[in-house]
Amino acid sequence: MATFTREEFYQQLLSSCVLPTAQQGFEQVWTLLLLCLACRLLWRLALPSYAKHLSTVASGFYALYHFFQLQMVWVVLLSLLCYLVLFLCRHSTQRGVLLSITILIYLLMGEMHMVDTVSWHKMRGAQMIVAMKAVSLGFDLDRGEVPTIPSPVEFMGYIYFVGTVIFGPWFRFRTYLQAVESRKISFSWFQKVCLSFFLCLVCLIMSTCVAPYLFSYFIPLYSYKLLRKKRRSRSTLMRWLRAYESASSFHFSNFFVGFLSETTATLAGSGFTEEKENLKWDLTVSHPLRVELPRSMVEVVTSWNLPMSRWLNSYVFKNSLKLGTFSAIIVTYAASALLHVSIPFINPFPGSISASFVA
Repeated sequence: MATFTREEFYQQLLSSCVLPTAQQGFEQVWTLLLLCLACRLLWRLALPSYAKHLSTVASGFYALYHFFQLQMVWVVLLSLLCYLVLFLCRHSTQRGVLLSITILIYLLMGEMHMVDTVSWHKMRGAQMIVAMKAVSLGFDLDRGEVPTIPSPVEFMGYIYFVGTVIFGPWFRFRTYLQAVESRKISFSWFQKVCLSFFLCLVCLIMSTCVAPYLFSYFIPLYSYKLLRKKRRSRSTLMRWLRAYESASSFHFSNFFVGFLSETTATLAGSGFTEEKENLKWDLTVSHPLRVELPRSMVEVVTSWNLPMSRWLNSYVFKNSLKLGTFSAIIVTYAASALLHVSIPFINPFPGSISASFVA
């Protein structure tokens, strides 16, 4: 492609990358989107609550099988283990801590190759979503924010909520109950779904088709005289420019997953705030501009994944403060590192769009 003129390059990029990438991206997720919409419509019916919980469990199972086939058994095993711990420790006031320890042991056993490595790595992202939900529920029970242990069908409905079971994001148990109650379908809800899905495709195209050629065609710094002055300076600058291209591609793959998770969660009926009679569909997972043009490193960290940042603050940092501020920071950093190793993203390169994991 280096021998193309700019016009030829853009034509080739559109026909060979942009359109195929958008098509493949849609083909990978349309089943999940359809499941989310089906559940949203089903929950609008006057069904008993247990039927709604069962429907989200069934749709979540189907979504897991669609993406991971039989490897989904490790996610199911983790969820069953979490509920067993909750049930056995139902009279304890340290359910959040006990769940955290149980999940940590389970994940470390898997990481130490006690399970087939390929199968385990495919499931790490989904397992982290299960872990975050279970831990938050445990601490909410300890704090009294959730009055009683949910029934098995309520717990599994929360864990396997179809809008978040694959790509996230994390939300609290009460948010799940609000989603199952199903608010009225409105134009603002439809607008939010369409906008998030459009932005997710834009980020996918940016990651795949724009970032790798950012400084060669879109902003052609490679041809500037600055790159031809001295061999050493040219080599150093070229490395930095290429490193930025790679970083941009990675960033936009994360934003793609963020906007996709907004789409699926909102489509399934979660992700709204309610003030009196004013309902806003305002779920936000990441802020790309605040990551790319930050005012501080704190803004980068929080804007990369807002739900995870809230989870770390509410359930890791605040619960670790009893150990001291420094210890709480270290524990939070360790939890963040463990989660960021395992958060799922889509490999956005043409011909190989599949569920994968950041490593």
